[in-house]
Amino acid sequence: MRATLRWAHADFRAHRGEALFVVLASAGIIASLLLAGALFSYAANPWQRVFNQSHGAHIWLHTNADADTAALSRVDGVAALSGPYRTTATTVESRGARVGVTLRAAAATPPETGRPIITDGSWLTRPDTTGTGAGTGTGTGAGTGNGAVVLEASVARALWAEPGDTVRITGPDGAPHALQVSGIAEAAEPRYHPGGGPGIGWVLTDTLDEVAHGDTGQSVGLRLQDPDDTDFTVQRAVTVLGADRVAQVTKWQQARAEAGGDDRLLGQMFAVFGLGALLAAALAAAGAIGARVRGQLRDIAILKAVGFTPGQVTRGFLVQHLAFALLGVALGTAAIALLGARIPGRIGEATQVWQDLPGHTALMIGIPCGAVLLIAAATGLSAWRAGRVPSVPVARAALPSAAPMTALGRRALGVRVPPALVLGWRAAFPRRGRTLVTVARLALPLVLITVALVAWSTLDQFRIRPAQMGLPAALTVRAAQPAGASDASDTSDAELERVLAAVRDVAAVHPGAEMAALVPGQTGTITLRGLGTARDPYPSTVVEGRAVSGPDEAVAGQGLLDLLGVRVGAWVRMTVEGRPQILHLVGRTIEPESGGRVITTTVDALRERDPQLRPGFHALVLREGADPVAVSAELAGTAGGTLEVRRTPNPVDRLEPARAVIAALIAVLGLIGLIELLTLIGTGVRDRGRDLLALKAIGLTPREIGAMIVTAAGLTALASAVVGTTVGALAGRWLVDTQSASSGIGAGIAQLPPLPVLLTVVVGAVLGAVVAAALPAARAARRRPADSLSETL
Repeated sequence: MRATLRWAHADFRAHRGEALFVVLASAGIIASLLLAGALFSYAANPWQRVFNQSHGAHIWLHTNADADTAALSRVDGVAALSGPYRTTATTVESRGARVGVTLRAAAATPPETGRPIITDGSWLTRPDTTGTGAGTGTGTGAGTGNGAVVLEASVARALWAEPGDTVRITGPDGAPHALQVSGIAEAAEPRYHPGGGPGIGWVLTDTLDEVAHGDTGQSVGLRLQDPDDTDFTVQRAVTVLGADRVAQVTKWQQARAEAGGDDRLLGQMFAVFGLGALLAAALAAAGAIGARVRGQLRDIAILKAVGFTPGQVTRGFLVQHLAFALLGVALGTAAIALLGARIPGRIGEATQVWQDLPGHTALMIGIPCGAVLLIAAATGLSAWRAGRVPSVPVARAALPSAAPMTALGRRALGVRVPPALVLGWRAAFPRRGRTLVTVARLALPLVLITVALVAWSTLDQFRIRPAQMGLPAALTVRAAQPAGASDASDTSDAELERVLAAVRDVAAVHPGAEMAALVPGQTGTITLRGLGTARDPYPSTVVEGRAVSGPDEAVAGQGLLDLLGVRVGAWVRMTVEGRPQILHLVGRTIEPESGGRVITTTVDALRERDPQLRPGFHALVLREGADPVAVSAELAGTAGGTLEVRRTPNPVDRLEPARAVIAALIAVLGLIGLIELLTLIGTGVRDRGRDLLALKAIGLTPREIGAMIVTAAGLTALASAVVGTTVGALAGRWLVDTQSASSGIGAGIAQLPPLPVLLTVVVGAVLGAVVAAALPAARAARRRPADSLSETL
């Protein structure tokens, strides 16, 4: 053992550069994996991230104005209070959209507990009273109130509101007030969604007094010492306040459950990237260690010749590289723990937030430990191979280091093709098996990068071309005061459709009705939707089968087909308001709403069951290039302001954090790919040492030798990039469609990146290889024949 340690120490002193590269490669891989873990946690736990950043409250109690909420601070298990805040129920309008909002009176300084996280704009400030603000909301006719409001993010999306806009708020007395949006904030509380509970807005105390005129309640948040004691603490708190004074209780589990769909979707998406990044990192680590072992075959042969046994050689390499691995892992982990939060951009923010997220400690310990085990396995395999090296070093010199020159190569040299190009091609693709392994190792990070770009392009399609992603109607309009029944109602509906069709940039108006229906067996509820008429059908995005064209025909989302266990072409019987409805499924559509458990037919088909059925809303399809915000603002003044305009929910709204995380993930994968590339270039230069000696002997100049090495690296990167982008595009399309099918939206939404983007990936990989190979090529070109003589031994 003493001899083994002495040899390991001597080997380290003789090959410090290679040892330093192995340590830095291990540190870089660990740092990349930890950053990937931080990004995954940041994106896949949006509610937990906001809760930790805001020092959120586990319980929110909504009480009467006379409740003594100060007594809650004395309840066992309560660590801190947020509030109490005086509240009032209001209706907020902007650009025709109308949302129920509970306004909270807050101070000019955000609270420490339950603090809203400002994502756009600023906290409560006085608005511009000169009339030159940027607002375009429906403040016309509003009162004279001058105040500011901060809107919760889901409320702001429903209202199309941005900082600087003016919104109209109707208080309990019915009087309108104009408030300017000061900022948009996130809060770890249940989000607003149409048909659900009210949203949240924050105003200053004097603004609330002006809006409510004394008609207020209270909201108070309780942050607990132990979140598992939520139910018990709620009972204690209600007992202290009195059950008659508590109007509503909101628990943190409820808010987290509402955001659970986002967690699941993002979690599954990034789990794939995480496994891929781990595999790429494993190959990079194994490659770096294996390359170092191959570079010392001559030393190993000499050790065996002087009496080292295979076991001693194996143990020597294992001990040495485990020490390197432990040092590299320690450096990478310490770098992320101490400096990760200082990285600019979303990566640094994710690393900082990650420290407070669940699972941080487990990942900070598990990833380095797993990497050490992985490196130990790779080192053990390489060390075992080192133990099998023959003790006669000349045997290695007798082996060809590259593929023989082919007839095509000789012909190319004969017609004066530059030798660097011909020899670079020969060096890049020496043997079939070796070439495939090299290309596959370098292509793996590029496959993952391309998959990430497919996900990015799919998200972009929901923004740029929503009609192709199951969202042909950008706006939904409801009449605030529906007309009476019978003929008068028919006349009113026709009149409303004419008014809506006359609005600029409205291409089509489709009447619609939506209701709950019971599936066969009465074991579940689905959404039955009537859209369009037989004469003017709704342009659903059909990806399988065909669109509705006859009576009793319908299309359905993937979630409904999975729920009922049927396929396109089946007849489905359901119960609606106690009466049967039988429809023929003629197509499958992309359905982003309600988990895809939606069946869509025409309003005419629904009227066969209920002749008195009236449209509950109208779906507006806009002209290409039209701005939904501008159209909504124009609709706000239509029909005497009696219309409620809503934007069609877009799934990409809740996936916005994924966009920045995908960009950061591409950078992490690029770092892993760079480490792999440096290993391959260094190995290639070392393995071709005897070839370089021969080429110099026959007259190649140093410039030609350097060009040959750079050309070989560029050609290898080109082949890997072409394979990686091709496989990544196919795999990314399959993964996105599989994920969308499992979520109920349905396969068919995956969008490949534009060709210029894929070409940029290829060109970037080749340029990166050329730049990375420049320094090794220059060093190899400056080597003299005497320096390379030992390569023949």
